[in-house]
Amino acid sequence: MPAHPFEPVHPSVFYALVLLNLLFVTGAWCLASPTYRAAVAMAAVSFAWFMWNGPIEGRVLVSISVNHGFTESDILSIVGVAIAASTFVRTRERRRYEE
Repeated sequence: MPAHPFEPVHPSVFYALVLLNLLFVTGAWCLASPTYRAAVAMAAVSFAWFMWNGPIEGRVLVSISVNHGFTESDILSIVGVAIAASTFVRTRERRRYEE
């Protein structure tokens, strides 16, 4: 038995996990049915993830300053933007082919 009762998790962790799930869902949407709307949503969620992933960032990979750096979870933002760009190109090529 632990000596101390369990401490509640801060709500910001929950919000970061919801945003992470949204990142995965929009990524699946982009890969399953590429549209411009999916690409824009993926880019927006990737940006939001980059800005608000603080509670579950992970280790710092590259330190920019004492208080700022590039972390493990920031890689997901780069992957998200790459998927959004790929979706945009795939949609453009498909529309060009259909015309």
